[in-house]
Formats: sequence, structure tokens, C-alpha cells
Amino acid sequence: MRRNSIFAIVLAGLLFLGGCSGVEAGNPDDAPLQSAGMHGNNSISKGSESGTKTPSSETDTAFTPYEAPEFADSSFHGDLAEGDQNVQIDLSALNQGYVAVSAKADTRLKFQVIKGEVTYNYNIASDGTPSIFPIQSGDGRYTFRVMKQVREGKYTCYYTTEGDVVLDDEFQPFLRPSDYVNYSKDSDCVKKAAQLAEKEEDALGVVTAVFQYVCDSIGYDKEKAAMVQTNKSYLPDPDEIMELGEGICFDYAALTAAMLRSQGIPTKMVFGDVSSGDTYVYHAWNMIYIEETGWITVEYSVKADEWNRLDLTFSAGGADGAFVGDGGNYTDSKYY
Repeated sequence: MRRNSIFAIVLAGLLFLGGCSGVEAGNPDDAPLQSAGMHGNNSISKGSESGTKTPSSETDTAFTPYEAPEFADSSFHGDLAEGDQNVQIDLSALNQGYVAVSAKADTRLKFQVIKGEVTYNYNIASDGTPSIFPIQSGDGRYTFRVMKQVREGKYTCYYTTEGDVVLDDEFQPFLRPSDYVNYSKDSDCVKKAAQLAEKEEDALGVVTAVFQYVCDSIGYDKEKAAMVQTNKSYLPDPDEIMELGEGICFDYAALTAAMLRSQGIPTKMVFGDVSSGDTYVYHAWNMIYIEETGWITVEYSVKADEWNRLDLTFSAGGADGAFVGDGGNYTDSKYY
């Protein structure tokens, strides 16, 4: 993928009637994802102030299908990890934008990724099952710390180490699988993304096709939204979401990220707030880098050379337009 003249657009994850999920995203004290009552149908149009983009049809004699780059994977390398008999932290792929950890304990564990004033807190298994997390704060000196619960809500340091990060490029953390965006080369969602990509000639076409597929195929799961409010350890399974045809905003964002990343399109999963007047919704959506300009727009136009926001809610389920507005009411908090 060319890195010059790259334009950013945002595909926001879902705010549906009934609510978003509660998750432990970043800080354990983060507020749960919530909802406002939402309704209505909204039209969708392609194009932008900088022009329109129409994917080629299969009958177009000039059509050349999109060719994804080599699959960018991530894994835990036990033979390269450092630690002790209880904790192993693999720093061997920091340049590729991720860190891996495996730990054992008789109580709950958390893993911290720290750079300067920014700390990401994650739940990890206490049975030695490896976890993978992105290095999302750019180049620099990081601290990686496993924390062990000593009583409810209280943790102590179990193991800590440091590492210097020099990313191969800024997109690496958002091109690979992790605990939050969990997929593999053999995942059904990856195969589906490849099928969709075969009918498109460029990255914009692939993003459009994935966007439309998710809108058409995934409904909002109100019961799950209620359940996850009390389960802050919930993490999505993109294949399961695709199979069930239902999910919450976290699920939509994870499925979209998995499909696009598998096709070499840098995609962030973002957590933050969306406001309308005095109402605030903790929400999940996506940010996507592509080379082309133009996109499916809702309520406002996409501009080149800057981040713009598009909320998948409007296409998939309909919502009050006040929650999108001009995009200025979105506040990013965490990136995965």
C-alpha cells in the first residue's frame, strides 16, 4: 500500500436502539458503553467534496481486482520471551506493533502497556494462555507490567520490564490481530473479506464492500447489550458475530477491523464518547486509512487530507442524527 497521499476516514461502530455494551476498554474504571434511544431511517450517499468513487463491475473489461498485501499476523514467541516462572513477556515484535504476554497465578491478572502518561490496562488469563495487545502510542520507551490482584479492586506488581519501540511504520499496530481484534488467516471473516475484495479494484472499494456487508448482515443484540453491562471482561469473536448475525457496538467495530486489516487496510478500533446536548454515550467505532478519497456519507461530506467521521449506525439500524452531526461531538479515548 502506498504511504504518500494517504487519506483518513472514520467508520464508526454501532449506536443502536437498546444500547451499546459495557466493556473494560483501557482503564478498568472506564464507564460502560451505553445508549440513548435511537430511531429513524437515514439515507446514504457515495462521494465527497473531492469527488466520487464507483467500484468497477465484474464485467468491466478494464477491471483489475484488488490485491491484498501479505497477511500480517501476530503471535506469542515463548522462546524469545523474558520473565520468570510465572510471567513471560515477548518483546520480539515491538517493531511490528504488538506485545505478547503469558502468565500464571491463583488470582486475577491485568497487563499494563505504559508510555509516558498513557496507560492501557487489560485483563489477561491466569492459566498461561497467551494474549496479544497493540503498541498504539507510537515510538518511544514503554513499560510493560503484569499486575496481580491481592484483593477486590487492588493489584500489586507481579512482573515488569521495559522496551524501546521503533515501529516499522505507524500502521503496524492496526494491521494485525490482537485480543481485541481477534482473527487468523483461516477465520471465516477473513475469507469473507477476501471474497468481497475480489470484486473490487482498490482499497476504497474494499472498505465500501465491507461497510455494506456489515450493515446488511449484522443486527443489534439488545439482550447481549444488557448482559455485557455486567461483564466488563467481554471480548468479541468476529467469526461468531458473523455467524450469529447480531452484535453490539464493540462487535461491529471488531468485525469491521478484522475484515479490513486482513486485506491490508490499516484500521483502528476506537473507544470514546459521542455527545448530543447533555447526553453522552460511551461508544466504539473504527478509523480507517485508505489512499483514495470518497466514501459512503451520512449527514455530511467527507473531506480529503483529514480525519472524518462516519457512523455505521445510520446504515445498519438508523439513529438520531444529532449523535453524528459534523463529527465534532466525537471524543476519542482509547485505540486498539
